[in-house]
Amino acid sequence: MSELNRRNFLKISGATLIGLTTGGITLSASAKEKLSLDNPSAKALQYVHKSEKDGQTCANCMHIQGDASKDWRPCALFPNNLVANDGWCAAWAKAK
Repeated sequence: MSELNRRNFLKISGATLIGLTTGGITLSASAKEKLSLDNPSAKALQYVHKSEKDGQTCANCMHIQGDASKDWRPCALFPNNLVANDGWCAAWAKAK
């Protein structure tokens, strides 16, 4: 029974992530200010403006949205905020 619950949780989480990721236009329109390091979500995901991980930055993460030529862009994980292209957080996942 608990395995079924985990499976449903993963399905719902995946669908939510896909919805957020494909909603880049909405995220671009609503993102307004640079993400503060004091933001509770940023703290929880260990977000930093300058990555110290080789080959891992917000610019090459699957969660980043918007115009790649901009230094600060919307991220599916931090609604209404912009993250630095050079940034990093614990939820980093390689873009496909």
